[in-house]
Amino acid sequence: MSRKIESVNYGLEKIFEGAQDFLPLLGTDYVELYVGNAKQAAHFYKTAFGFQSLAYKGLETGSRDTVSYVLKQDKIRLVLTSPLNSEQEINKHVVKHGDGVKVVALWVEDARSAYEETTKRGAKSYLEPTVEKDENGEVVKAGIYTYGETVHMFIERKNFNGAFLPGYVKWESDYNPEPVGLKYIDHMVGNVGWNEMNIWVKWYEDVMGFVNFLSFDDKQIHTEYSALMSKVMSNGNGRIKFPINEPAEGKKRSQIEEYLDFYEGPGVQHIAMATDDIIKAVTDLRSRGIEFLSTPPDEYYNAIPGRLEEFSHELREDLKRLKGLGIMVDADEEGYLLQIFTKPLQDRPTMFFEIIQRMGAKGFGAGNFKALFESIEREQELRGTL
Repeated sequence: MSRKIESVNYGLEKIFEGAQDFLPLLGTDYVELYVGNAKQAAHFYKTAFGFQSLAYKGLETGSRDTVSYVLKQDKIRLVLTSPLNSEQEINKHVVKHGDGVKVVALWVEDARSAYEETTKRGAKSYLEPTVEKDENGEVVKAGIYTYGETVHMFIERKNFNGAFLPGYVKWESDYNPEPVGLKYIDHMVGNVGWNEMNIWVKWYEDVMGFVNFLSFDDKQIHTEYSALMSKVMSNGNGRIKFPINEPAEGKKRSQIEEYLDFYEGPGVQHIAMATDDIIKAVTDLRSRGIEFLSTPPDEYYNAIPGRLEEFSHELREDLKRLKGLGIMVDADEEGYLLQIFTKPLQDRPTMFFEIIQRMGAKGFGAGNFKALFESIEREQELRGTL
Protein backbone atom coordinates (compact mmCIF):
# COMPACT_ATOMS: atom_id res chain seq x y z
CA MET A 1 0.00 0.00 0.00
CA SER A 2 1.34 3.43 -0.83
CA ARG A 3 2.25 5.35 2.31
CA LYS A 4 1.15 8.50 0.50
CA ILE A 5 -2.49 7.64 1.17
CA GLU A 6 -2.36 9.33 4.57
CA SER A 7 -0.38 12.29 3.22
CA VAL A 8 -3.47 14.46 2.95
CA ASN A 9 -3.98 18.07 3.95
CA TYR A 10 -5.73 17.57 7.27
CA GLY A 11 -6.20 21.31 7.83
CA LEU A 12 -9.97 21.17 7.59
CA GLU A 13 -10.21 24.78 8.66
CA LYS A 14 -8.33 25.64 5.44
CA ILE A 15 -10.65 23.49 3.36
CA PHE A 16 -13.56 25.48 4.74
CA GLU A 17 -11.75 28.83 4.61
CA GLY A 18 -13.96 31.47 3.03
CA ALA A 19 -17.00 29.20 3.06
CA GLN A 20 -19.90 29.56 5.47
CA ASP A 21 -20.46 26.55 7.70
CA PHE A 22 -24.26 26.38 7.55
CA LEU A 23 -24.30 23.51 10.05
CA PRO A 24 -21.96 24.37 12.94
CA LEU A 25 -21.58 21.29 15.15
CA LEU A 26 -20.21 21.57 18.67
CA GLY A 27 -19.55 17.86 19.10
CA THR A 28 -21.19 14.48 19.59
CA ASP A 29 -23.96 14.82 22.19
CA TYR A 30 -24.78 11.14 22.65
CA VAL A 31 -25.14 7.83 20.84
CA GLU A 32 -28.37 5.89 21.39
CA LEU A 33 -28.53 2.14 20.93
CA TYR A 34 -31.78 0.22 20.62
CA VAL A 35 -31.27 -3.00 22.56
CA GLY A 36 -33.32 -5.99 23.62
CA ASN A 37 -32.74 -5.54 27.36
CA ALA A 38 -31.50 -2.09 28.38
CA LYS A 39 -31.09 -2.96 32.06
CA GLN A 40 -28.76 -5.86 31.34
CA ALA A 41 -26.94 -3.99 28.56
CA ALA A 42 -26.28 -1.10 30.96
CA HIS A 43 -24.73 -3.51 33.45
CA PHE A 44 -22.48 -4.90 30.71
CA TYR A 45 -21.22 -1.49 29.56
CA LYS A 46 -20.62 -0.43 33.16
CA THR A 47 -18.84 -3.63 34.14
CA ALA A 48 -16.84 -4.20 30.97
CA PHE A 49 -16.05 -0.65 29.81
CA GLY A 50 -16.22 1.39 32.99
CA PHE A 51 -19.14 3.60 32.05
CA GLN A 52 -20.84 5.40 34.94
CA SER A 53 -24.54 5.73 35.74
CA LEU A 54 -25.87 9.13 34.62
CA ALA A 55 -29.63 9.27 33.97
CA TYR A 56 -32.73 7.09 33.67
CA LYS A 57 -36.19 7.21 32.10
CA GLY A 58 -38.75 4.44 32.60
CA LEU A 59 -41.95 3.44 34.32
CA GLU A 60 -40.92 5.23 37.51
CA THR A 61 -40.60 8.52 35.61
CA GLY A 62 -43.86 8.18 33.70
CA SER A 63 -42.49 6.63 30.50
CA ARG A 64 -44.97 3.86 29.67
CA ASP A 65 -43.58 2.70 26.31
CA THR A 66 -39.80 2.77 26.56
CA VAL A 67 -37.00 2.60 29.11
CA SER A 68 -33.61 4.25 28.73
CA TYR A 69 -30.40 4.08 30.76
CA VAL A 70 -27.80 6.79 30.14
CA LEU A 71 -24.13 6.02 30.77
CA LYS A 72 -21.19 8.39 30.76
CA GLN A 73 -17.41 8.19 30.63
CA ASP A 74 -15.64 11.55 30.36
CA LYS A 75 -17.24 13.17 27.27
CA ILE A 76 -18.89 9.99 25.96
CA ARG A 77 -22.60 9.44 26.57
CA LEU A 78 -24.32 6.19 25.62
CA VAL A 79 -28.10 5.80 25.78
CA LEU A 80 -29.48 2.26 25.91
CA THR A 81 -33.18 2.05 25.04
CA SER A 82 -35.62 -0.87 25.06
CA PRO A 83 -39.38 -1.18 24.43
CA LEU A 84 -41.76 -1.88 27.31
CA ASN A 85 -44.50 -3.51 25.25
CA SER A 86 -44.99 -5.41 22.02
CA GLU A 87 -46.59 -2.45 20.25
CA GLN A 88 -43.52 -0.23 20.43
CA GLU A 89 -41.82 0.52 17.10
CA ILE A 90 -38.44 -0.17 18.68
CA ASN A 91 -39.33 -3.88 18.63
CA LYS A 92 -39.16 -3.90 14.84
CA HIS A 93 -35.72 -2.31 14.92
CA VAL A 94 -34.35 -4.81 17.45
CA VAL A 95 -35.89 -7.83 15.67
CA LYS A 96 -34.47 -6.73 12.33
CA HIS A 97 -31.06 -5.40 13.34
CA GLY A 98 -30.32 -6.81 16.78
CA ASP A 99 -28.69 -4.42 19.26
CA GLY A 100 -27.35 -1.46 17.33
CA VAL A 101 -27.03 2.29 16.96
CA LYS A 102 -30.24 4.14 16.15
CA VAL A 103 -29.35 7.76 16.96
CA VAL A 104 -26.11 9.67 16.50
CA ALA A 105 -26.97 12.90 18.32
CA LEU A 106 -25.07 16.06 17.45
CA TRP A 107 -24.73 19.00 19.83
CA VAL A 108 -25.72 22.27 18.18
CA GLU A 109 -26.32 25.86 19.17
CA ASP A 110 -29.57 26.10 17.20
CA ALA A 111 -31.52 22.89 16.51
CA ARG A 112 -34.24 24.66 14.52
CA SER A 113 -31.68 26.15 12.14
CA ALA A 114 -29.86 22.80 11.82
CA TYR A 115 -33.12 21.09 10.91
CA GLU A 116 -34.14 23.80 8.44
CA GLU A 117 -30.76 23.91 6.72
CA THR A 118 -30.51 20.14 6.28
CA THR A 119 -34.09 19.43 5.27
CA LYS A 120 -34.09 22.17 2.66
CA ARG A 121 -31.01 20.52 1.20
CA GLY A 122 -32.76 17.18 0.86
CA ALA A 123 -32.65 15.46 4.26
CA LYS A 124 -35.62 13.26 5.15
CA SER A 125 -37.25 14.41 8.38
CA TYR A 126 -37.27 12.12 11.42
CA LEU A 127 -38.41 14.64 14.05
CA GLU A 128 -39.53 18.21 13.50
CA PRO A 129 -38.11 20.75 15.98
CA THR A 130 -39.59 19.88 19.36
CA VAL A 131 -39.21 21.65 22.70
CA GLU A 132 -39.00 19.40 25.76
CA LYS A 133 -39.21 20.99 29.22
CA ASP A 134 -39.00 20.11 32.89
CA GLU A 135 -37.94 21.85 36.09
CA ASN A 136 -34.33 21.95 34.84
CA GLY A 137 -35.10 23.98 31.73
CA GLU A 138 -35.70 23.11 28.10
CA VAL A 139 -34.03 21.30 25.24
CA VAL A 140 -34.80 21.69 21.53
CA LYS A 141 -34.52 18.47 19.51
CA ALA A 142 -34.86 17.82 15.78
CA GLY A 143 -33.84 14.85 13.67
CA ILE A 144 -33.13 13.64 10.14
CA TYR A 145 -32.51 10.23 8.65
CA THR A 146 -29.11 9.23 7.29
CA TYR A 147 -28.10 5.81 5.86
CA GLY A 148 -30.43 2.89 6.59
CA GLU A 149 -32.63 3.56 9.63
CA THR A 150 -29.92 5.56 11.39
CA VAL A 151 -30.82 9.05 12.61
CA HIS A 152 -28.92 12.26 13.28
CA MET A 153 -30.59 14.15 16.12
CA PHE A 154 -29.75 17.82 16.64
CA ILE A 155 -29.65 18.69 20.35
CA GLU A 156 -29.78 22.29 21.59
CA ARG A 157 -29.26 22.31 25.34
CA LYS A 158 -28.07 25.83 26.18
CA ASN A 159 -31.19 26.44 28.32
CA PHE A 160 -31.00 23.18 30.27
CA ASN A 161 -29.04 22.19 33.36
CA GLY A 162 -30.44 18.75 34.20
CA ALA A 163 -28.64 15.40 34.28
CA PHE A 164 -29.32 14.58 30.62
CA LEU A 165 -32.59 15.55 28.93
CA PRO A 166 -36.07 16.56 30.15
CA GLY A 167 -38.00 13.51 31.33
CA TYR A 168 -34.87 11.82 32.70
CA VAL A 169 -33.89 11.65 36.35
CA LYS A 170 -30.44 11.27 37.82
CA TRP A 171 -29.56 7.59 38.01
CA GLU A 172 -28.20 6.82 41.44
CA SER A 173 -26.31 3.54 41.69
CA ASP A 174 -24.05 1.94 44.28
CA TYR A 175 -22.35 0.00 41.48
CA ASN A 176 -19.96 2.14 39.45
CA PRO A 177 -16.80 0.28 38.37
CA GLU A 178 -13.76 2.41 37.70
CA PRO A 179 -13.55 4.01 34.23
CA VAL A 180 -10.93 2.54 31.88
CA GLY A 181 -9.86 5.93 30.53
CA LEU A 182 -12.10 6.42 27.49
CA LYS A 183 -12.27 10.16 26.75
CA TYR A 184 -14.39 11.03 23.71
CA ILE A 185 -15.73 9.67 20.44
CA ASP A 186 -13.00 10.00 17.82
CA HIS A 187 -15.12 8.84 14.86
CA MET A 188 -18.01 6.57 13.91
CA VAL A 189 -17.98 4.30 10.87
CA GLY A 190 -21.04 3.49 8.77
CA ASN A 191 -21.42 0.50 6.46
CA VAL A 192 -23.61 0.97 3.38
CA GLY A 193 -24.61 -1.34 0.54
CA TRP A 194 -23.05 -2.09 -2.81
CA ASN A 195 -22.31 1.06 -4.85
CA GLU A 196 -23.88 3.30 -2.18
CA MET A 197 -20.76 4.91 -0.70
CA ASN A 198 -20.57 7.78 -3.17
CA ILE A 199 -24.31 8.40 -2.79
CA TRP A 200 -23.86 8.95 0.93
CA VAL A 201 -20.64 10.90 0.47
CA LYS A 202 -22.59 13.32 -1.72
CA TRP A 203 -25.42 13.35 0.84
CA TYR A 204 -23.04 14.43 3.61
CA GLU A 205 -21.50 17.03 1.33
CA ASP A 206 -24.80 18.48 0.11
CA VAL A 207 -27.03 18.05 3.15
CA MET A 208 -24.60 18.60 6.03
CA GLY A 209 -21.77 20.54 4.42
CA PHE A 210 -19.15 17.90 5.22
CA VAL A 211 -16.01 17.34 3.15
CA ASN A 212 -14.43 14.10 1.99
CA PHE A 213 -10.87 14.54 3.19
CA LEU A 214 -9.58 10.97 2.94
CA SER A 215 -10.38 8.10 0.55
CA PHE A 216 -9.36 4.46 0.18
CA ASP A 217 -10.30 2.10 -2.65
CA ASP A 218 -10.25 -1.66 -3.02
CA LYS A 219 -6.69 -1.58 -4.35
CA GLN A 220 -5.60 -0.10 -1.02
CA ILE A 221 -7.94 -1.99 1.35
CA HIS A 222 -7.77 -5.65 0.49
CA THR A 223 -6.46 -9.03 1.51
CA GLU A 224 -6.11 -12.22 -0.49
CA TYR A 225 -9.82 -12.87 0.00
CA SER A 226 -11.81 -9.66 0.45
CA ALA A 227 -11.84 -5.92 -0.14
CA LEU A 228 -13.76 -2.76 0.66
CA MET A 229 -13.82 0.93 -0.16
CA SER A 230 -14.02 3.79 2.31
CA LYS A 231 -14.28 7.58 2.38
CA VAL A 232 -13.93 9.75 5.47
CA MET A 233 -16.35 12.65 5.89
CA SER A 234 -15.75 15.52 8.31
CA ASN A 235 -17.58 18.65 9.35
CA GLY A 236 -16.04 22.13 9.23
CA ASN A 237 -14.28 22.17 12.60
CA GLY A 238 -13.15 18.54 12.35
CA ARG A 239 -14.94 17.48 15.53
CA ILE A 240 -17.25 15.06 13.74
CA LYS A 241 -15.79 12.38 11.46
CA PHE A 242 -17.87 9.72 9.72
CA PRO A 243 -15.97 7.21 7.55
CA ILE A 244 -18.34 5.42 5.16
CA ASN A 245 -17.59 1.88 3.91
CA GLU A 246 -19.02 -0.18 1.09
CA PRO A 247 -18.14 -3.71 -0.01
CA ALA A 248 -15.93 -4.45 -3.00
CA GLU A 249 -15.54 -7.58 -5.09
CA GLY A 250 -13.23 -10.23 -3.65
CA LYS A 251 -12.70 -13.98 -3.68
CA LYS A 252 -14.76 -14.35 -0.51
CA ARG A 253 -17.30 -12.41 1.51
CA SER A 254 -15.91 -9.26 3.14
CA GLN A 255 -16.55 -8.03 6.66
CA ILE A 256 -18.84 -5.34 5.19
CA GLU A 257 -20.97 -7.94 3.44
CA GLU A 258 -21.13 -9.96 6.66
CA TYR A 259 -22.29 -6.88 8.56
CA LEU A 260 -24.94 -6.00 5.97
CA ASP A 261 -26.23 -9.58 6.00
CA PHE A 262 -26.60 -9.80 9.78
CA TYR A 263 -27.63 -6.20 10.46
CA GLU A 264 -29.99 -6.55 7.50
CA GLY A 265 -29.07 -3.21 6.00
CA PRO A 266 -26.78 -0.21 6.39
CA GLY A 267 -25.84 0.99 9.86
CA VAL A 268 -23.10 2.05 12.26
CA GLN A 269 -20.30 -0.52 12.13
CA HIS A 270 -18.12 0.74 14.94
CA ILE A 271 -17.58 3.54 17.43
CA ALA A 272 -13.97 4.68 17.91
CA MET A 273 -13.27 5.93 21.44
CA ALA A 274 -10.14 7.89 22.22
CA THR A 275 -7.91 7.37 25.24
CA ASP A 276 -4.73 8.98 26.59
CA ASP A 277 -3.27 5.64 27.73
CA ILE A 278 -4.22 2.76 25.46
CA ILE A 279 -1.95 0.27 27.23
CA LYS A 280 -3.75 0.81 30.54
CA ALA A 281 -7.18 0.93 28.88
CA VAL A 282 -6.71 -2.32 26.97
CA THR A 283 -5.13 -4.05 29.96
CA ASP A 284 -8.17 -3.09 32.06
CA LEU A 285 -10.63 -4.07 29.33
CA ARG A 286 -9.03 -7.49 28.85
CA SER A 287 -9.17 -8.08 32.61
CA ARG A 288 -12.90 -7.32 32.49
CA GLY A 289 -13.58 -9.89 29.81
CA ILE A 290 -13.56 -7.77 26.65
CA GLU A 291 -12.37 -9.78 23.67
CA PHE A 292 -10.26 -8.18 20.96
CA LEU A 293 -9.38 -9.32 17.46
CA SER A 294 -6.40 -11.66 17.26
CA THR A 295 -2.89 -10.22 17.51
CA PRO A 296 -1.10 -9.59 14.19
CA PRO A 297 1.89 -11.85 13.41
CA ASP A 298 5.49 -11.22 14.47
CA GLU A 299 6.46 -9.74 11.11
CA TYR A 300 3.88 -6.97 11.61
CA TYR A 301 5.54 -5.82 14.85
CA ASN A 302 9.06 -6.32 13.46
CA ALA A 303 8.24 -3.79 10.74
CA ILE A 304 6.91 -1.05 13.07
CA PRO A 305 10.23 0.71 13.85
CA GLY A 306 10.94 1.05 10.13
CA ARG A 307 7.44 2.35 9.41
CA LEU A 308 7.82 5.02 12.09
CA GLU A 309 11.34 5.91 10.95
CA GLU A 310 9.93 6.57 7.46
CA PHE A 311 8.12 9.55 8.99
CA SER A 312 10.94 10.43 11.43
CA HIS A 313 8.90 9.36 14.46
CA GLU A 314 10.08 7.36 17.44
CA LEU A 315 7.78 5.04 19.37
CA ARG A 316 7.42 6.13 22.99
CA GLU A 317 5.66 2.97 24.13
CA ASP A 318 7.20 -0.43 24.80
CA LEU A 319 6.75 -2.42 21.59
CA LYS A 320 6.71 -5.71 23.50
CA ARG A 321 3.80 -4.50 25.64
CA LEU A 322 1.92 -3.35 22.54
CA LYS A 323 2.47 -6.72 20.90
CA GLY A 324 1.43 -8.57 24.04
CA LEU A 325 -1.88 -6.70 24.05
CA GLY A 326 -2.41 -6.85 20.28
CA ILE A 327 -2.31 -3.06 19.85
CA MET A 328 -1.47 -1.89 16.32
CA VAL A 329 0.63 1.13 15.31
CA ASP A 330 0.47 3.37 12.26
CA ALA A 331 2.03 6.70 11.30
CA ASP A 332 1.63 9.73 9.06
CA GLU A 333 3.53 13.01 8.70
CA GLU A 334 1.87 14.43 11.82
CA GLY A 335 2.75 11.60 14.20
CA TYR A 336 1.60 8.07 14.95
CA LEU A 337 -1.46 6.36 16.39
CA LEU A 338 -2.19 3.26 18.43
CA GLN A 339 -5.40 1.30 17.87
CA ILE A 340 -7.17 -1.96 18.62
CA PHE A 341 -10.61 -3.37 17.79
CA THR A 342 -12.96 -5.43 19.93
CA LYS A 343 -14.82 -8.42 18.64
CA PRO A 344 -18.55 -7.74 18.02
CA LEU A 345 -20.29 -6.69 21.23
CA GLN A 346 -23.42 -8.73 20.56
CA ASP A 347 -24.13 -12.19 19.15
CA ARG A 348 -24.67 -10.90 15.64
CA PRO A 349 -21.31 -10.03 14.01
CA THR A 350 -22.23 -6.37 13.65
CA MET A 351 -21.25 -3.42 15.89
CA PHE A 352 -17.90 -3.27 17.69
CA PHE A 353 -15.69 -0.68 19.40
CA GLU A 354 -12.29 0.70 18.45
CA ILE A 355 -9.93 2.03 21.12
CA ILE A 356 -7.55 4.64 19.72
CA GLN A 357 -4.76 6.84 21.03
CA ARG A 358 -3.46 9.58 18.77
CA MET A 359 0.15 10.63 19.16
CA GLY A 360 -0.18 13.42 16.63
CA ALA A 361 -1.44 11.33 13.71
CA LYS A 362 -4.63 12.48 12.00
CA GLY A 363 -5.25 9.37 9.88
CA PHE A 364 -7.20 6.17 10.48
CA GLY A 365 -4.54 3.49 10.43
CA ALA A 366 -4.16 2.85 6.70
CA GLY A 367 -0.99 0.90 7.35
CA ASN A 368 -2.94 -1.45 9.62
CA PHE A 369 -5.75 -2.26 7.21
CA LYS A 370 -4.27 -5.49 5.89
CA ALA A 371 -3.41 -6.87 9.34
CA LEU A 372 -6.77 -5.77 10.71
CA PHE A 373 -8.82 -7.34 7.95
CA GLU A 374 -6.86 -10.57 8.11
CA SER A 375 -7.73 -10.73 11.83
CA ILE A 376 -11.39 -10.14 11.00
CA GLU A 377 -11.25 -12.83 8.32
CA ARG A 378 -9.95 -15.30 10.87
CA GLU A 379 -13.03 -14.56 12.97
CA GLN A 380 -15.28 -14.85 9.91
CA GLU A 381 -13.80 -18.23 9.12
CA LEU A 382 -14.64 -19.45 12.61
CA ARG A 383 -18.20 -18.16 12.15
CA GLY A 384 -18.49 -19.75 8.72
CA THR A 385 -19.26 -16.40 7.10
CA LEU A 386 -16.09 -15.74 5.05
